[in-house]
Amino acid sequence: MQRCLQLAVLGQRFAAPNPMVGSVIVHNGQIIGEGYHHKCGEAHAEVNSINSVRNPELLPESTLYVNLEPCAHVGRTPACSTLIINKKIKRVVIGCLDPFEKVAGKGIEMLRKAGVEVLVGVLDNQSRHLNRRFFTFHQKKRPYIILKWAQTQDGFIDHLRRENQNTPAWITNELSRALVHKWRTEEAGIWVGTHTVLKDNPQLNVRAWSGRNPVRITADVENQLNRSHHILDDSQASLIFGHSTKQAFLQTEFPPIDKSLNYTPQMLEELYRREIQSVIVEGGKEILDYFISNNLWDEARVFIGPVLFNEGISAPIFDFQANHTEHIEGTVLNWYYNQ
Repeated sequence: MQRCLQLAVLGQRFAAPNPMVGSVIVHNGQIIGEGYHHKCGEAHAEVNSINSVRNPELLPESTLYVNLEPCAHVGRTPACSTLIINKKIKRVVIGCLDPFEKVAGKGIEMLRKAGVEVLVGVLDNQSRHLNRRFFTFHQKKRPYIILKWAQTQDGFIDHLRRENQNTPAWITNELSRALVHKWRTEEAGIWVGTHTVLKDNPQLNVRAWSGRNPVRITADVENQLNRSHHILDDSQASLIFGHSTKQAFLQTEFPPIDKSLNYTPQMLEELYRREIQSVIVEGGKEILDYFISNNLWDEARVFIGPVLFNEGISAPIFDFQANHTEHIEGTVLNWYYNQ
């Protein structure tokens, strides 16, 4: 099963909105086939592992391992449970159940009814953690939310800037900033508040790493943004909630929003509808405070840089114990998981 998880990670960049899945086939203690789900719309891990077996006649005497329950429905591809049955594989070991309502135990039921021995829950926690975005999306009907910010040793996230001073103060080092760009390639969306766009004019793209850009997300119900702001440069997919314009855009959309209601729940509902499974929220303080105070977060990554500001904009109040800590050339990185 550990090998299944290793294989599954290889699909991280292109599997979404499908989960990351790896599969291994074992015959008499020897691995005779393995595979993973490469890309949404393409063959699932079980299909790839079965197809990799050089001697298919061994399949009826083999065990198939997979970190997530095999699907039982026909979607973009045929049902994996049907393939397993047709190949006469008699034993299947599964990491964890699939929360997707079209599967959710149905794959296991199908296999057992066909006489397949099924063992479930091997490395269950690790399997769930790997696909935590997928699980959160289907169980909570919203994207997996990652909060990210950098603060000084004395607890500030920015200087008190003068008007028209739109250059943010760097708190971390270049290696930490490259790491953030790597993170951006791993999430479907990147979310910032309107004030952050107005004050910092961030590009919210991937410049210090290789990979796809996330969908840029913000709200602009007062129409304060214009084409001088990077988020409206139409260089990558962007969602500007509540903004109205008559200009033509190719990659930028403007979902409507009810100004009389809280914006964030409406935005999350629309992101769910668009199958955006995860977002990294990079500030500013107001939006971070909202997510924290409403316990609307799943993970937080907090940098503490080796600098002092003495005064400025205070970091969010975050009274949680870090799950683990890393040190990056003088910068501390604390990871938190909301249990």
